[in-house]
Amino acid sequence: MNIINIEHIAKIYSVGNQEVQALRDVSLQINKNEYVAIMGPSGSGKSTLMNMLGCLDTPTHGKYEFKGQSVSEMSDNELAIIRNKEIGFVFQTFNLLARSDALHNVELPLIYAGITGHERKERARKALEEVGLGDRSHHKPNELSGGQRQRVAIARALVTRPAIILADEPTGNLDSKTGEEIMALFNEIHEMGNTVILVTHEEYIAQHAKRVIRIKDGLIESDEEIENRTLPKVKVNLT
Repeated sequence: MNIINIEHIAKIYSVGNQEVQALRDVSLQINKNEYVAIMGPSGSGKSTLMNMLGCLDTPTHGKYEFKGQSVSEMSDNELAIIRNKEIGFVFQTFNLLARSDALHNVELPLIYAGITGHERKERARKALEEVGLGDRSHHKPNELSGGQRQRVAIARALVTRPAIILADEPTGNLDSKTGEEIMALFNEIHEMGNTVILVTHEEYIAQHAKRVIRIKDGLIESDEEIENRTLPKVKVNLT
């Protein structure tokens, strides 16, 4: 089943008196339970495509359907609901509230979704347990390592039970060992039945996915299944 269906989208930005075409006639489909990497160098258009997929921006031309609904025809409020309930975002810089503990950071999407106190805390607690941080729920970000902070961010992405996990350079601020642990975690999240989309400029990270879409100069250069994908060197057991 298609979660994402994009047909002939283009994105044009105005920079002064010039127009910059960030995406050119891009078409792709992503199915439920896929593990996809979108790869390209800086300036390739991959970040613009990520913003489209995450309903953070809309195309200038073309069609984007998310679970059968036309994104271009949605109101700002409808887009906000999609972003909060259907898409779990994981960013390179973690984006955690510095003065809040891990539990409250994970609770945030549920607060915006109107989930009440007891259920909200239980779901946030379970999400932290799933990423191996059940014993760190009352630690603030400055009391956690970089890898632990990214795990909190992943728990926050999972807590709404979204249709897709969208991760932008998720290992960019981590050392290689910690990055490997985070990729092992994404592998386990996918094995649990989640749809995972990674956006990266690193070949090694992209090779963890089962499908790699390469983008260059705003165009899809290739879209291929990975036969001999990179499997994590460490094992993460999720409950």
